[in-house]
Amino acid sequence: MPLICLVRHGQASATAEDYDVLSDLGRAQSAAVGRELARRGLRDPYLVAGTLTRQKDTARLAADAAGYKQPLHQDASWNEYDHLALIARYGPTSQQPRPIQDLLDHALLGWMRDPDPADGETWAAFSQRAAAALADLTTMLGRGRDAVVVTSGGVLAALCGALLSLPHESVVALNRVSVNASVTTLAVGASGTTLLTFNEHAHFAGDGLHMRTYR
Repeated sequence: MPLICLVRHGQASATAEDYDVLSDLGRAQSAAVGRELARRGLRDPYLVAGTLTRQKDTARLAADAAGYKQPLHQDASWNEYDHLALIARYGPTSQQPRPIQDLLDHALLGWMRDPDPADGETWAAFSQRAAAALADLTTMLGRGRDAVVVTSGGVLAALCGALLSLPHESVVALNRVSVNASVTTLAVGASGTTLLTFNEHAHFAGDGLHMRTYR
């Protein structure tokens, strides 16, 4: 039974000019999750990442730390939505300052409920894109091979929401608690794909607690 480890990218650079770059902490998180993946003894893992810089760099740093020699494949189907564009389009109209996570939660719900946005992909198209990427991966994997996918919190929430048939509000809740460089594990069997674990981050417990971040 193949296992698929979905890894959220390490912390990006929220305060920098280019958000799509790992912070120093994000690079350390990426190496930490690589060591955690190595501990799991995955079978000849197929490595794939989205095409965003933070996803690719997380994948390469994790692979180096894990000792993986397999080539890294890139697939834009695993890319994240543009959170700044969503906040600009669907954010609350109040001018009162609010935490970025509250703004994103509000914007995500607005996007999910909008069947025909003026521009950009719909939530339905985004979630279907993620589901198609997962379906393609499960078809490609042999019975004796596992996979590691480096993606983002929105993709993880969309996939888990679909696997568990969750309402929009619950998908937003999953997205809110997704830890940088956490691991979500899926099992691929004859009856389909099953969610085994969500948001594992024990590699950031104890002495590593300072490395646990959500944004």
